[in-house]
Amino acid sequence: MHKPILFSFSLLLSLHSLNSQPLYTPRDIRQAYKNGTRSTDGRPGPRYWQNKGHYEITVSAMPPDRTIRGSESITYTNNSPDTLKVLVIRLTPNIHKPGMTRLFTVDPSYLTDGVSIDRYAENGRAKEWRNNPTDGTWKTVRLDAPLLPNDSVRLNFDWHYQVSLTSNREGMIDSTTFFLAYFYPRVAVYDDYNGWDRMDFTDLQEFYNDFNDYTLHVGAPRKFIVWATGQLQDPDSVLTPAYARKLAASMTGDDIISVATPAQIASGEVTAPHPVNTWTWSATDVTDMAFAISDHFAWDASSVVVDDATGRRSGVQSAYNDTAKDFHRMVEFGRHALDWLSHNWPGVPYPFPKTTIVQGFADMEYPMMVNDNTTTDPLFSRFVAEHEIAHSWFPFYMGINESRFAFMDEGWATTFERLIGGADLGNEKADEAYKEFRINSYTYDPSSEEDLPIITPADALKGIGYGNNAYGKASLAYLAVKDMLGDALFRKCLHAYMDRWHGKHPIPWDFFYSFNDASGKNLNWFWKNWFFSNNYLDIAIDKVEENTPKGTVVHIRNIGGFDIPFDIVEKFTDGSSVRSHHSSAVWEADPTQFLITLPMPSGKKLQTIQLDNGIYVDADASNNTWHAK
Repeated sequence: MHKPILFSFSLLLSLHSLNSQPLYTPRDIRQAYKNGTRSTDGRPGPRYWQNKGHYEITVSAMPPDRTIRGSESITYTNNSPDTLKVLVIRLTPNIHKPGMTRLFTVDPSYLTDGVSIDRYAENGRAKEWRNNPTDGTWKTVRLDAPLLPNDSVRLNFDWHYQVSLTSNREGMIDSTTFFLAYFYPRVAVYDDYNGWDRMDFTDLQEFYNDFNDYTLHVGAPRKFIVWATGQLQDPDSVLTPAYARKLAASMTGDDIISVATPAQIASGEVTAPHPVNTWTWSATDVTDMAFAISDHFAWDASSVVVDDATGRRSGVQSAYNDTAKDFHRMVEFGRHALDWLSHNWPGVPYPFPKTTIVQGFADMEYPMMVNDNTTTDPLFSRFVAEHEIAHSWFPFYMGINESRFAFMDEGWATTFERLIGGADLGNEKADEAYKEFRINSYTYDPSSEEDLPIITPADALKGIGYGNNAYGKASLAYLAVKDMLGDALFRKCLHAYMDRWHGKHPIPWDFFYSFNDASGKNLNWFWKNWFFSNNYLDIAIDKVEENTPKGTVVHIRNIGGFDIPFDIVEKFTDGSSVRSHHSSAVWEADPTQFLITLPMPSGKKLQTIQLDNGIYVDADASNNTWHAK
C-alpha cells in the first residue's frame, strides 16, 4: 500500500529537482557571465558596456524624384575593453539590389541599385570605398588605426540611393509621398557576447541597433511636410506662424487639432516660402531615425498626459491621405494607446516626446513613428496601431536584438495588444480576436515547424516557425506567468526587468533571471517548459473517480507538454455549475499530470466535467469533457 505513495513522492522530488536546474545557456552567453558583463541575478554585470554613436545626418528628399542624397558625420565611441581593428557598416537599402538574400519573392518594382557611397572619410582623411555589385546589407571596413578602448573615431559618408517603387517597411507610398527608414549608413552593434552583428537583413527578421544621439536635417521642397523621429527644432523656420502656433497648441492639450489639410498645404500657406525648407529633428538615446514626406497628406495632432507624477505630455500626430476614413480617428486611437499603455501595462510612462502614425503599407514600428495600412474597419486599424505603439517599450525602451530574439519584442507587443484589447472590446471579444489572429493557426497545425522551441534563434527561422514563436507562443508564455504570479508580483518583476535594462541590450537570460530574482522564486521550471521545449497546447481528462470519501478525483494529463493555465467547469444535473481556475503552478511538481479532488456540493449530482483552456486553444478538445454515466 505504501510503496506506490513513496515511489510517487520520490518521483515528484526528482522532477522538481530536474525542473529547478539551470537553464541551457549558449557558450557565448556563459562567457559573458565569466567576463562580468552580465549577471545570473538578471542585472547588468559590473563590467557591462555598450558602444554609442553620435550621428549628424543631412538628407535631400525631392519627390517625385526618387533619388535620396545624404551626408553624415558619425562619432563612434568604443566603450568596450576590446581594440577594434575593423568596423561593420550597415547598408540596409541594399536589400533592394538584385541577387540579395531575401526570404520573400519580390516584384521587379521592388528592385533598385541599392546604396552608392560617394565619399568616405575616417578622422577627416578620405579613403577609397568600392561599391561592389555584390555588397550586401553590411560591409566590413578596416580602420587606418585600431580603435582603442574608451576612444572614438569620426566617420564621414556621402551617399545616394533610389526609393523603391514598392513600399514595404520603407519606400514610395505614392509619387510624392515617401516613408524613409534605414536610409543612412550606420555602425552595426558590437556587443559583449556576440561581437560584431554581421547578420544579413533578409526583409523578414527585424533590427538590432545601439542607443545613439541623432540630429537629422531633411531638405524638402516648399509645400512638403516632413514628419520624423525626435523633436522638430525651430518649427518657425519651416512653418508659417499660424501653423507653427497650431502645432505648438497640440502639444499642450487634449483637443485633436487639424494642423493642416491637403487644401491648405497645396495653397502654400502652411510651409515657409523657400524653394527648399530644411526640417531639423533631434533625438537622444534612441535606436533609430525614420521620416516621412508628403505634399498632400492631412496632418492632425494632439497630446496626452503619460506621466501623472510629473504631468509630462507626449504628442500624438497622424499623417494620411484624406480618403482614409480610419485615419481621421488615428490621433484618437494613438492618444488612447499612449494613455492606456503608460498607466496599465506595461505601466511605464511612454518614454518619448511624441509619436506619429503615418498611413503607409508596412504595419511597422520605429522609434516615435508608425507606418500602418489603412483598413475599412476602424476597430482593426486601432488594433494594429496599438500593437505598433506597444513596441515603444519593446524594443525601443529596451535595446533588444530583434533579429535574433524576436520573441523579446513581438511577444510583448502581442501581450499588450491583448491586454489593451480587453479594455477596448471586453475580455470575451478580446480573447476571440487574440485566438483568431495569434493562436488558432498555430495550435491546429501539427507540422514540426510549430514545435520548435521559442528560444530558437529567429535568424534561423522563417515562415510559420518564425511567426508563431515570435508572436503567439511567446505571448501565451508571458500571459501564463502573469496569471501564475498575480498582477502585483508580475508588475514588480516586469518593472524590475525594464528598469535594469532600459537603454541597454537585454538577452533572454537577463529576462528569465530578472524575473527569478525580483519574484524571489526559481522559475526555471517554467522557463524551460515554455521557452526551451518542443511542447504544444493539449491537455486532457484522463479519468474521473466518482464518489470517493473526499469527492470527485480528476486525473488531468498534459499531452502537449506546455504548462498552461486552465479552468475546470463542473456542471450539475440541476443546471448549476462551478468554475475553478488553476494556474501553471499546478504543473511545477509534475509537468505530465495533475490530480485534483473536487468536493461534491451537498445535494448535487454531477453531470459533466470540462477543461476550459481559454486562449490556450487545445489542439484536441475531444478529450476535454467527461460525462457522468
